[in-house]
Amino acid sequence: CLFKMLNSIAILGRPNVGKSSLFNKLTKTRNAIVSDFSGLTKDRNFGYASIKDQQYLVVDTGGVGSEVTEFSAAITEQALIAAEDSNLILLLIDGSEELTADDIDLYQSIRKMNKQFFVVLNKIDIKKRSNAKEDLLKFGSGDMVEISAEHSRGIKELQNAISQQFAELSIASSKEDIKGTKIAVIGRPNAGKSTFINQFTKQDRLIVSDVPGTTIDSIHVPFVFDDENFIFIDTAGIRKKYKQSHAVEYFSYVRAMHAVDESDIVLMIVDASDGIVDQDLRILNLIRGYGKPVVVALNKIDELSADHLLDLKETKKFQNSALNDLILVEISGLQKRGFKKLFNTLAKVNQLAKTKFSTGKLNKLLLKFTNSTNTPSISGRQIKMRYVHFGGIHPTKFIIHSNFSSKIPSNYKRYLINSFREELNLNGVELSIIFKKGDNPFDGNKNELSSRQIKKKKRLIKHIKKSKK
Repeated sequence: CLFKMLNSIAILGRPNVGKSSLFNKLTKTRNAIVSDFSGLTKDRNFGYASIKDQQYLVVDTGGVGSEVTEFSAAITEQALIAAEDSNLILLLIDGSEELTADDIDLYQSIRKMNKQFFVVLNKIDIKKRSNAKEDLLKFGSGDMVEISAEHSRGIKELQNAISQQFAELSIASSKEDIKGTKIAVIGRPNAGKSTFINQFTKQDRLIVSDVPGTTIDSIHVPFVFDDENFIFIDTAGIRKKYKQSHAVEYFSYVRAMHAVDESDIVLMIVDASDGIVDQDLRILNLIRGYGKPVVVALNKIDELSADHLLDLKETKKFQNSALNDLILVEISGLQKRGFKKLFNTLAKVNQLAKTKFSTGKLNKLLLKFTNSTNTPSISGRQIKMRYVHFGGIHPTKFIIHSNFSSKIPSNYKRYLINSFREELNLNGVELSIIFKKGDNPFDGNKNELSSRQIKKKKRLIKHIKKSKK
């Protein structure tokens, strides 16, 4: 697949200087986790900024520094790749602290890249001021922009500076160019989500590790496939006890659910080597609560023999009703197996989830279903379904006008949902049926009496009263 990028801006700096806060301000989102914990951003995070009617891709990177952690080398590599890929680099410096060796090393590294960049001094709202600005001038730094990302000070000046830097470049994107189908990639930790995205987009965009939980934020990866725009949203793996876990893990869960909410379709990745576990089914139920279409990818099938795969499909959890009406595609993220089938399935299910069904077609099907079985009764009165019409998407809604709006037996509702799903091939699409009590069509349409009829009625009433005396 072909990978295209917009004119982009990379934000670099050492840990905890405010890169994610600045990213959120420029993109007007909350896509990056902001916390007092340093080093929360491990991968590159992508977002869009609109500055003076121009669109830019903004890349938030992990903190680059001498502090040695399990991911420090990979984080530094990712940050430098982002810098090389971008058109403009913003070097963010904490203006409330003195320059560190890490600041100076990063400044020198960026200068050697021979790319457009300028220094942004953050945290100017803090009364404690340092000599960072003067020291940077001694190192040959040109114009600097002073901001407070947290309190939105200096953001307009920064946007003006960015706009001026790009003034001579041809901006070849508009709002339409950056729009695309959003695919949220969800699953347990270490199910292979980041590996799949890297292999599919043919870019080492995301840090991959055998350690579960490497991704803690939602990462937006735009790409083009068959001349159509798409955005993968790589999310943190959802752990079993995320609510009782560390705040970062709970943040990650919230961010993953936010990704589901903003997506058009959800790709649920399951580790086939572990089989279907309870947590997979819990995640599925969480996702389906948002009404978005879902496709399940059985990943790491390269680690299973044909017999093991057959055994997996015969387990009770695999036969669970939560999976019954979903499409499952077997893939190997590492070996790039099953990608074409998976993407065709995603495209098909996404299209079905946006389909508006005609009233005529739905009513023919409803008549067929009601004639095929006995309609239940409520308090001795039989349910009468007058007509059905389309009610919306995400989830796909069918509204049935009936003589009852509540107390409809759940098994009958399930029968109708399954019947519509089967006839319309809606596997993977969340379907909701709403019963609405229909108004009496003759209510308010009583014939008006003419003046002659009113006089006649009065004479008749008078006559009856006299005769009773």
